Amino acid sequence: MNRNLDLDLIRTFVAVADSGSMTVAANLLHMTQGAVSQQIKRLEDLLGCELFVRQTRKVGLSRRGEQFLANARRLLRLNDEIWAEMTAQPLRGALRVGVPHDLVTQLTPAMKAFTEAHPQVDISLVCATSSELQEAIDGGRLDVSLVECVASEADGEVLRIESLVWVKGRDSNAWQKRPLPLSMVDERCVFRPIVLEALTNAGIAWRSVFENGNIEATAATVRAGLALTAWLGSTLPADVEPLTPKASGLPALPQFAICQRLPATVQPADRVG
Repeated sequence: MNRNLDLDLIRTFVAVADSGSMTVAANLLHMTQGAVSQQIKRLEDLLGCELFVRQTRKVGLSRRGEQFLANARRLLRLNDEIWAEMTAQPLRGALRVGVPHDLVTQLTPAMKAFTEAHPQVDISLVCATSSELQEAIDGGRLDVSLVECVASEADGEVLRIESLVWVKGRDSNAWQKRPLPLSMVDERCVFRPIVLEALTNAGIAWRSVFENGNIEATAATVRAGLALTAWLGSTLPADVEPLTPKASGLPALPQFAICQRLPATVQPADRVG
């Protein structure tokens, strides 16, 4: 004879197991304590075993209850996944996404997967410096953006912390020259003031070889051995090399956070739904 488990009873069981209290579980489930106790008793009668050991101020799982808990979680998770999949409405609308120039390549696979999963969403990708993207987010011109900032000053949801590293071309000795030849993307690059301040504090003179261009142009001067630059460790192309402060005598650079930022007043759900 087929027997069916009551998911409401199982959800109550997991709530009591997690909280260790009938009273707390009742508050979480918006039920009375008596109703929670009745549901636990019904589940125990159905399974033919005690799931909890009652104590004065709390309840603890019995040996059979501990065995049942993992399966109960798995059953609820599968139920919730099936429900979400069968009842979900397709996303549609427009989504304006901002991303710093150096993170575009890393973000491309995720963007492709998103467009394949949600073909009715029109994505507009905006590439700019982190400071420009921050202004766009604050002005409501973007729905979501990645921005880079010094880890100690991170604002928004921190997705990852990375090291900012010195970068040179293969077989380049540019790091030994003084003034130190630098190639930075432009004046609004979030790394620029950090790099220049670190060099100034270390007493290292520098000169600008190239700036006010895009990241590929900057990379070209580094590959050619004309200058150094500073990039996040995960964004280094295969044909350049990182320099450690210890080996190069260059100052250590701070860690940077990659953060997700949303507008204060305009949420993505207002445009995609």
